[in-house]
Amino acid sequence: MICYTLIGDTMSKQIWDKKAFEQALYQDIDPSWAGFFFQERSKPYYQDLIDKVYEAYNQYPCYPEVSVIFRVFKEISLSHLKVLIMGQDPYHTKDVADGLAFSSKIKLAPSLRNIYKELHRDLGVENVSSDLTSWSKQGVMLLNSALSVEEGKANAHQKYGWNEFVIGLLGYLSCKEDLVYILWGNHAKSYQSYINNGFIIEGYHPSPFSAKHFYGGSYFSRCNEYLLKQGIQPIDWRI
Repeated sequence: MICYTLIGDTMSKQIWDKKAFEQALYQDIDPSWAGFFFQERSKPYYQDLIDKVYEAYNQYPCYPEVSVIFRVFKEISLSHLKVLIMGQDPYHTKDVADGLAFSSKIKLAPSLRNIYKELHRDLGVENVSSDLTSWSKQGVMLLNSALSVEEGKANAHQKYGWNEFVIGLLGYLSCKEDLVYILWGNHAKSYQSYINNGFIIEGYHPSPFSAKHFYGGSYFSRCNEYLLKQGIQPIDWRI
């Protein structure tokens, strides 16, 4: 059951029933990820993580919407996964985060704008859309290292246990020998020691603070060159 509280002539934030919360959280996850979630749900940290996220969403505005917290596992099957690009945490302003790292609902965020500048320099691709769903549909997992955040407070949920979740995922993905990992910035690079397979491409973070060092990394062409060498269909980076 989902309920609302009437305050004056307006309605307050959504209050989640635990069963409805978990149903929205897990609904439509691709069946190929069942083994991964079975593995993580058996670990002590996991239920504590979900409980903290549930409590947070009932206490104050959080993003993204509950139904897309696990969107990266709803868009891609394990067998079709080709590339993992790691972000930090979702956009923490209203109506922006859409469940995919660097992607957004309404406008180009500064980091994505810089990603597109490098993509144009690298491959001549000129994108303007803020929606990266087409990358996801091709097997690019746009994974934030924390999958939820409090409004106006970047990294607010980083210590909830999401780091253990990501570490568990990276371990699980060791079965994918030809996976490309694109790690931008020191935070993403801190997970490198948990990667045991595939091809790692590193670079500075595309935020305005480090963009001048980010440019020139040729991340997209290097990714596709590797995939082609493995006999895998490369990514069409056009939106």
